[in-house]
Amino acid sequence: MKLQVAKMAEKKISRRKFLVRGGLGTVGVLAVGTYLFRGVIRRGIAGAINTADTPYMGDTSSPIMWFEILENNTIVLHSPKVEMGQGTFTGLAQLVAEELEISMEQISVVHAQSVSGNMDGFATGGSTSLSALWVPIRELAATMREMLKIKAAEKWGVNTDGLEVSDGFVTGGGNSMTYAEVAEGETEWEIPDVPELKPIKDFKLIGKPVARVDLQDKVFGAPIFGMDASMPEMLYGSVVRPSKIGAKYKDADISKAEKMPGVVKVVKEKDFVGVVARSFIEAENAKAAIEVDWQTDKNWQTSDIKSMIEVGKGEPFVIQKEGNPKSMIENDDTKIVSVYWSPIGAHAQLEPNGALAHVEEESATIIMSTQVVKISRDEIAERLDLDADQVNIIPTFLGGGFGRRLHTPNGIQAALLSKAVGKPVKCFFTRKEEFQNDTFRPPTHHVLKAKLNKEGLIEAIEHNVSSGDVAFGSPMVPGIAEPILGADLGAWRGGMVQYGAIPNFRAVSWRVKLPFATSWWRSLGLLANTFAIESFIDELAVKAKKNPVEFRLAHLQDDERGKRLASVIRTAADKAKYSDEIVEGRAMGVAASTDANTPCAHVVEVSIDKKNIRLHKVTCAMDPGLVVNPDQVRAQCEGAIIMGMSATLFEKMEVENGELTPTIYGPYQMALMKHAPKEIDVILLEGADAPGAVGEPPMGPIGAAIANAVFRLTGRRLREMPLQLGSV
Repeated sequence: MKLQVAKMAEKKISRRKFLVRGGLGTVGVLAVGTYLFRGVIRRGIAGAINTADTPYMGDTSSPIMWFEILENNTIVLHSPKVEMGQGTFTGLAQLVAEELEISMEQISVVHAQSVSGNMDGFATGGSTSLSALWVPIRELAATMREMLKIKAAEKWGVNTDGLEVSDGFVTGGGNSMTYAEVAEGETEWEIPDVPELKPIKDFKLIGKPVARVDLQDKVFGAPIFGMDASMPEMLYGSVVRPSKIGAKYKDADISKAEKMPGVVKVVKEKDFVGVVARSFIEAENAKAAIEVDWQTDKNWQTSDIKSMIEVGKGEPFVIQKEGNPKSMIENDDTKIVSVYWSPIGAHAQLEPNGALAHVEEESATIIMSTQVVKISRDEIAERLDLDADQVNIIPTFLGGGFGRRLHTPNGIQAALLSKAVGKPVKCFFTRKEEFQNDTFRPPTHHVLKAKLNKEGLIEAIEHNVSSGDVAFGSPMVPGIAEPILGADLGAWRGGMVQYGAIPNFRAVSWRVKLPFATSWWRSLGLLANTFAIESFIDELAVKAKKNPVEFRLAHLQDDERGKRLASVIRTAADKAKYSDEIVEGRAMGVAASTDANTPCAHVVEVSIDKKNIRLHKVTCAMDPGLVVNPDQVRAQCEGAIIMGMSATLFEKMEVENGELTPTIYGPYQMALMKHAPKEIDVILLEGADAPGAVGEPPMGPIGAAIANAVFRLTGRRLREMPLQLGSV
C-alpha cells in the first residue's frame, strides 16, 4: 500500500527552505560588482566556499514525496542521494528511524526515481549526503510522525496531545494502531508545522554502529547495479569512441557494419555513431567495422601536457592573501623554494559508465548509474525534445563513483539509440573506452616559497598551483561562475594556506585549459594540493630544526577552525607515538588538512623494501562533527586512505602519440591487497554538534604523510607523485 496524497495543506516557506532554493541567485548579484572589485570579491568568494557547507537543493515541502508505508508496517525511504558504496542509505535510514520512532529492521531505502520529483538539484558528491540532509530529512521524518498522529486522532475522535509513537505504533487513550493501519485508504493529509526535533541526548540510533541496510543485497549478488539492468525485448548498443585526444567526430562509413550479423541498425547522430544489435558481442563486432572520420589537431605527448601546466603559463587568480608575502619572500636571499608535481589520474572505477534506455513516442525511461539524477534527466530531455517530466531516470547502485558519474552523456547516447529502433537499448563503455574517455583528475604543478624568521617560524609563505579544470565545464557549475570566480573552485580545493597564525600568506591558482577532459575526482584538488603544501611545511620544519608536529601547531590560529585542526594533529601524533627517529628500518611522517570543515591528520609508518615504499601503519584522527554511524565513518576513512595511497605510490596516466594510456587494469598500476597497510587506526573526534564531511577529507594528508616519512628514512625529498625512489 503506497501512502498517497490528493490534497496537502498550504504551507509557508520557511527561511531555511528559502535560503536553500534561492541560494544560487547570489551568483548573479555578485556579477554586478565583479569587475569593480574583482580581486577582493574573488578572494572573499573563495574563502566562503572553502569554509561553507553545501545545503540540500531539493524539495522538502512534503514527507509524502519521501516516505512510503507498506502493509507489513515497514517504511520505505525514497532517497534523492544515490548509494555508491559510501553507506549513505544506512546513514539516512538512521536519521529517519530516529525521528519516526522505528527500528532499523522497519526501514528500507531505495533510490527515488526522477518522475517522483524527489531529486537533489546538486548531486551525490562533495561528501555532503548526510551533512546536507542532517536537518531536512529529520524534519521530514518528524513531520511524518506528526501526520500519522493527526490521522490516528481523527480516526479515534480524540486530541493528538495524548498520543505517542513507538516501534511503528501510534497509541493513546487505550487505542493502538500500526502506522500501516493509520495510513490505510488515506489520500488527504494535513501537513503540520515542523515539530521540534529530538535532542542529541535522546538519540537511540544516531551515533550507533548499525549494520548496513544494503549489505544483504551486495553479499548475495542482487541485481542492483547499472550493468545488471534489463528490460523485455532489450537490444544492445555500442558507440564508437575516439582514442585520440581532442578528436572530433565528422562522419562515418557504416556500409560494412550494416551487413554484420545481428545488427538491427547503425545510428548516425550529429556527434557520434553507434550500433544496435541483438547481443553485446554482435554490437561490438559491428562497431569495429565502422570507419570514422575523426578530426584531430595534434599528436599530444606527456611532455606537452607537463609543459602546459607549469606555473606561469596559465591564467593566475589570487584566491587567498594576508599581509604582503610576495615582496617579503622575493627580496629575501634566504627564501626556501620547492617545486611539486602530480600526474593525470584516472577514476578506474570497477563498473564502466553506461545506461539502459527505453524511449517511446512521448516518454523515456532511463536506468543508469548517475550521481546527478536531475542533470541527467534534463540533458536527456533536451536532446530528445521532450519535457523534463516525460523522462524518468531510475538510478541504480553505483559500482564506484568518485565523480566519474557526474558527467552522463552515455545516457543521451543510449536514449538516441533506443529512439532509433523503438526498443530498449543497453549501452555501456568497454574498459578501454572508459580509460581513454574518462574525465580525468588533472595534473598539477606547484611552486612554494617561504621565509623563516629568527625564531624559526614562518614569516611569509606563498603557494602557486597550476592545474587543469575540475569544476568549470561541468553541468553542475553554471557558466556565469567562471568570470566571477576566475579560478576553478575544484582545482584549488585544499590549495589554501591553513595555518592562520602565519602573518603573511598568499595562494595563487593558475588555470590551464587542457586538450582532454578533466573534472571531478574524489576530493578534487585536495590530494595533490595537500601533498605539495604539507610536504613543504615539513621541509620548513626540517630547515628550522623543529619537530614537525609542534611546528604545525605553532602556526595555527586560536579560533574554532584552528583548534579543531590542532586537536586532530595532537591526537594522531599522541596515538601513534610520533617520533623523528628511525626504528628497526621504519620512519614516521605526519600531515594534516581541513576539507569541507572536517579536519584530518595522518601519521604513517613506512619502510623501504628493494626500492619499494611499504606502508605499514596509518593513524588517522578526524573530526567530522557528530558521527551518525562510527563503523561507516571508519570504513570511509580506511577507503579514502587506501585510494589516496594508491594514487600516491602507483597511479599515473601517460599521453603517447595523442592517446591516453594505459587502457586496462594492470598496466594502470593501482594498490593491491599486498600493498595495504596492515593497520589503520582511526580516532574520531566530535568537535561539532552536526555531521560534517566524511568521504573525502581523509584523502588529503596521506600523500604528504608518506612523502615526509620517506624523507626521514632516506634523506630524499620526493616531490612528484607517484612517489618513486629509483636507486636508494
